[in-house]
Amino acid sequence: MPGERRNLRSNKESSSSTNGEKPRSNSQSSSAKDKPVPTRSTSSRSKASAPVSKKSAASEKEGTGSKPRTNGTESVENGVNGIDDVDMVDENQEPVKSNGAADEEMTVVVPPPKTSKLSSEHGEDQQDDITMGNSPESASGEADKIDPKVKAVTDIKGNHVLLERAVSQFDARFTLRVLRSISSIRKHLSSDILAQAITETYSASSPMAKALLAAIGKEDVAFEAVDNFSEMEIGSQKDKAKSTSAGKDVLPEVDFYLAILVQIFLYDNQAVESGAKFSTNLVEKLRTLNRRTLDPLSARVYFYYSLFFEQLAPLPPSPIASVVSIRQPLLQALRTSVLRKDQDTRATVTTLLLRNYLSTSHITQADLLISHSEYPATASNNQIARYLYYLGRIRAIQLSYTEAHEHLIGATRKSPSSHSAGGFYQAASKLLVVVELLMGDIPDRALFRQPSLEHAMQPYLSLVQAVRVGKIDGFLNVVQTHNAVFRRDGTYTLILRLRQNVIKTGIRMMSLSYAKISLRDICMKLDLDSEESAEYIVAKSIRDGVIEATLDHEQAFMKSKEIGDVYATKEPGEAFHDRIQACLALHDESVKARKSVNAAGTLRS
Repeated sequence: MPGERRNLRSNKESSSSTNGEKPRSNSQSSSAKDKPVPTRSTSSRSKASAPVSKKSAASEKEGTGSKPRTNGTESVENGVNGIDDVDMVDENQEPVKSNGAADEEMTVVVPPPKTSKLSSEHGEDQQDDITMGNSPESASGEADKIDPKVKAVTDIKGNHVLLERAVSQFDARFTLRVLRSISSIRKHLSSDILAQAITETYSASSPMAKALLAAIGKEDVAFEAVDNFSEMEIGSQKDKAKSTSAGKDVLPEVDFYLAILVQIFLYDNQAVESGAKFSTNLVEKLRTLNRRTLDPLSARVYFYYSLFFEQLAPLPPSPIASVVSIRQPLLQALRTSVLRKDQDTRATVTTLLLRNYLSTSHITQADLLISHSEYPATASNNQIARYLYYLGRIRAIQLSYTEAHEHLIGATRKSPSSHSAGGFYQAASKLLVVVELLMGDIPDRALFRQPSLEHAMQPYLSLVQAVRVGKIDGFLNVVQTHNAVFRRDGTYTLILRLRQNVIKTGIRMMSLSYAKISLRDICMKLDLDSEESAEYIVAKSIRDGVIEATLDHEQAFMKSKEIGDVYATKEPGEAFHDRIQACLALHDESVKARKSVNAAGTLRS
């Protein structure tokens, strides 16, 4: 190519010399030859200056006849004397040729850069991808994925794999993952889904499969061939037979996982009698096994076992209620769990026994159970919250209001924050308000303004207002108005004890308002029966430290003492002591939680 270019330019110089122009020197031609090929940016600048160069070339042509042209005296355009700009075009465009004497000039064709081709190809691929994403086949595939029935069966069978891993690796975390997934499967649980999962897991001759199908009323369902490797191509028939026989050997963990799903299905469909019968047989089978990988599942089995019997007639608090019949199996399960160091079943059964005793008002037996057993410290947060709630209720009935207040505070703090567990937080808050009133304190108003408690705590807000004012009539009206609510919440007997607190509150307000008041006026303001009962209540309030006053029996009046400096009393010290105790308890719980997290991280590593 350089040789051809040199020949073309030499021909042009010879032709121009014959027309009367001076030939160019070899040095000038060699300098033009050694010039580098202009790049794309310079070509664009040359295109922009093309009209100017054409005008200058035309003026030079007009002036050649009148004025001779000397070499090196005229202005230089683009570094080359007397040569027009070179147009650089793409290979797809036709080369542009000039007219006249410039037809013999060579046109340089520069191919487009590779980046432009790559960008164009990428754009075509991206366009193809967009059209493929909008195809109806992909839309139908997404619709198939959303089918809740198929997804539920897939999740159930996928949990079988997790249970197998929990057994093979002896790791309870896989079992806990299975139990956490039950809440999402429960929304779409039906008899057809359970029957499909059972028939695809067991063989037709399995007694466990027959028991599960009989519980949900699907005895006539046809069984499918169990082949866990249906998607894989197995070379020989022998290997396929081995895989099929291995798929029929179901672990006990899978048995009880499907049994728990059956229990949930029966409970959601209010099949209480069928669920109680099925759970009884399940507990009897569970007692024959001694597998540590079954501990989390057995705890859940006992939970639903107790839940079914609580709804069987006759209902609590009847002394012949059905819940009384399951106390012996629960006590046996508690003893077995302690011997086997089964922490999950131990914590669950302990809370179930306390709930059972409280439902029939057997407070003494519940107190004996607490004193003769130790609750596991490694129990889950939800089980600890339940245990503290029942413990607070027992202590409140036993008049130990300070201990009950501490337990109920811990229960409200450890209560789950999910929306589905809002009922527990409401029950614990209601009992906490009543205990604070029995202690002589007034609950904070912010407690009743919480969105999750505002509607449920409305009767208790009216009760607090009546106790704060100290009016017996208002208190009795509130109790009579919300009698059904208080009985349903199990706080009615505790609220009846507040009558003495209302009287004490009224006496304290009168001691602050009057320096001296007669017992007759006290009897009229508090709606008491006689002056003797008013004198007895005032004397008891003075002894308990509710008021600071003196009582004159002969003249029948109460004289209040002057209020001194509150910092001279023990009240500030007691308040600071309570706050310090709460901070230390919170610090201890944080340290325990930190240690458990570090221990879990060490086990995982």
